[in-house]
Amino acid sequence: MAASDPHPRSDRLSSLELECLTPAALRERLEEEISRAERYGTGLSCLLVVIENLEEMAREHGSELREQTIDYVASALRRELRRFDRVGRVGRIGRVEHGSDLDLLIILPGADGPRAEIVARRALERMRAIKVEAGGARRPLEISVGLAPWRADVSAETLLTHARAAMRAINGDQNPTHAPPPDASAQTERTTAASAEHSDGGGTPPALGRAGGP
Repeated sequence: MAASDPHPRSDRLSSLELECLTPAALRERLEEEISRAERYGTGLSCLLVVIENLEEMAREHGSELREQTIDYVASALRRELRRFDRVGRVGRIGRVEHGSDLDLLIILPGADGPRAEIVARRALERMRAIKVEAGGARRPLEISVGLAPWRADVSAETLLTHARAAMRAINGDQNPTHAPPPDASAQTERTTAASAEHSDGGGTPPALGRAGGP
């Protein structure tokens, strides 16, 4: 697998800072950031990043391409973030299986919804530039992003559930089990993140987007 990337970033971060966290390490870091946000009253947001066509490419070109792609994407995203932000594989958070460990979560300490939406837009823009080269063809990544700002008394499990619900809503999933709260709204755009206006009375205000595809 080779990645065609016209906008590579230099390694200004250490190898430790560039590390993609395992599901266990990601869970620990997220719970630490929630505790910090509760203690100091600071913002916290999460971005769930899913490569929609990753399994399809893996079936055609092998599992090695899948691992190489997710590692490359995680590294590319990490270079777009602040030093204290983190990227990791999702897997299981608490008692809930929140998706494949090929799904990525970006933890944004101190970021409220509007600030996190800026990051979501930048992530989508970054992912549009990457093409996977395999089997003599170059294929764009189809990326979906769901944003969930943290609110008081929201657990790590619930925060991840909100992020995935936001992502599924913009993808047209009508399954009520995964529907975002009724006071949340979203607009669909193929290549940029979209914002959602919401009340302060609870619920999940998602900022969502998609990149790639036909």
